[in-house]
Amino acid sequence: MAGNANYCTWNHHHGIKDDGDFGITYTEGNTKATQSHNGISTTGTMAVNSGKFYWEIRYAASADFSDGHLLAGWQSLANGVNYAYTVQQPGSGAGAPDRGVWGSHLINYKGGGTAAFGGGYLSAGNDVNNDTYSGAFNLGLRVGEASTLQFAGDFDNNDLYFGVNNTWYDLAAGTNSTSNTDITQVTGWPIEAAWRGNFWTPACWFSGAASGTVSIINCGQDSTFAGLLTATSNADANGFGEFVYSPPSGYLALCSGNLPIDSDIDSGGDDGDTEHPAKQFNTVLYTGNAGTNAITGVGFQPDMVWIKKRNASTNGTIVDSVRGTNKLLFSSVTDAEVTSANLTAFGSDGFTVDDTSGNLANFNTNTHTYVAWCWKAGGSASSNSEGSTTANVSANTKGGFSIISYTGTGNAATLGHGLEAAPEFVMVKRRSGAAQRWVVYHKSIGAGNYLTLQGNDALAASSGMFNDTDPTSTVISIGNESNVSTNTLTYVAYAWCNVTGQQRFGSYEGNADVNGPFVYLGFRPRMVCIKAIDSTQAWIVCDTARETFNPIGEKVLQWNTDDAEYDPSGFNFDVTSSGFKIRKSDTNINAAQTYVYMAWGDVPFKYNNTF
Repeated sequence: MAGNANYCTWNHHHGIKDDGDFGITYTEGNTKATQSHNGISTTGTMAVNSGKFYWEIRYAASADFSDGHLLAGWQSLANGVNYAYTVQQPGSGAGAPDRGVWGSHLINYKGGGTAAFGGGYLSAGNDVNNDTYSGAFNLGLRVGEASTLQFAGDFDNNDLYFGVNNTWYDLAAGTNSTSNTDITQVTGWPIEAAWRGNFWTPACWFSGAASGTVSIINCGQDSTFAGLLTATSNADANGFGEFVYSPPSGYLALCSGNLPIDSDIDSGGDDGDTEHPAKQFNTVLYTGNAGTNAITGVGFQPDMVWIKKRNASTNGTIVDSVRGTNKLLFSSVTDAEVTSANLTAFGSDGFTVDDTSGNLANFNTNTHTYVAWCWKAGGSASSNSEGSTTANVSANTKGGFSIISYTGTGNAATLGHGLEAAPEFVMVKRRSGAAQRWVVYHKSIGAGNYLTLQGNDALAASSGMFNDTDPTSTVISIGNESNVSTNTLTYVAYAWCNVTGQQRFGSYEGNADVNGPFVYLGFRPRMVCIKAIDSTQAWIVCDTARETFNPIGEKVLQWNTDDAEYDPSGFNFDVTSSGFKIRKSDTNINAAQTYVYMAWGDVPFKYNNTF
């Protein structure tokens, strides 16, 4: 067995029935999944959205599953993964691709007594083989004849490939499909545009098969498939893995050593400490003293600090280096900017708070407890004229965060953000004049919709907020609404983009069950914020500074209220080395509706121990 890396296995967080019992038993280090329940699935522990990767799988049936399907392939994790009963064939039920739950490209093996399996390709609900044995991919696989199935994904060029016993099938050719032992001689099945850039992971689904049917995965850790075959030594180009067949040229084992990570944010990178995710974002706790209070332990000089009192009701307060440490905005109200000298300085390892003005409760009441969420931007702001309106911008291109200060014109405009990628999450607040709402853009809801930070409202439609135009790699678009562009009045925008191994902004579908979705992030989250977009629910915030063991959710704060920390009985989720797993059905995080999330991490999955 290969021992030179941590390899992808089946994810034990999946394979759970609707009654809460496990319908899959995992053995052989979670590489072997044995079914005990019909219509149940599992997925891999690792996922990728760039690069080229290869893995193998073998099925073994304990009986004739004449009415069953065995499906395997790459599954998209675009909107989180629900427990097995909501994971269905594409185009049917709660797992339809429009909800992103099962939106994958899978090979379908249809039973039929002792007849051959028909290998049908499933895409967007269409089985090109039509559940017959005379269609495009009549592979000649029979019950009891286990074969090695091969899957390859090119996520840079958005193509998926499928092979059996070292014969690659031309999926894109349809009924005129051809096969070849050289993957470069066949055409991959293109990933549809809507799914590109999402994480993809190995998956298998047992449907109608007899109890005891087994699926064994090999991502390079065991070419014998738990003793079924003779060991081989076919490694990838980086020397990782043992496969039955040699991986196609350029395709790598799905293992920790090969996982892609941002070249700028890499805790194992050659630029040392400055590349670590914890040097871009961190959460610290402190106790007020009603005097000068130097808060350290942040690990870097922050450019934005968001402080929330934990033990009593007080508005969350945002201070940044662009507006100045004496300018306060409150996340839970519409108030304009307030001038106060409570936060007196940003230091190399934190910040200093004082008792010199009337906002003492927000920062430094004696004996009261606080949490501070801290981000690094680019230090002193500079003029940016990439948009139609010149802005003052402080941008951390590596960490994917920028602060943008601008003056409204009363018209639609564009603003340079200083990042090298399109922002996925943007908060805008008018600083001067009468009170105005916080307006929030999130890529998962699109630029024709918006959320309000100080309220619990569901998403609302408006072309006047973000001008129906998603951000680009250079600019953010704003409309002519007073919330974002009143002539001569001042505004601030905070913008974040996805950074592999550091931060991610996406959505998932709730299932209203104690066994909720698993959301793959590619890192261990330090802080997670969740907001329902279909109903009026709070902006829920949890972090691993305040809660140090699973499940978390006993010390919840809300961005949109002045409420103190509280413990809702129906709210729990697990933080894992690669994401988070919902464990309760509280409507704030897991009703049968859509949720957006904002997550910042401290350790990329590439360097973490799996749990």
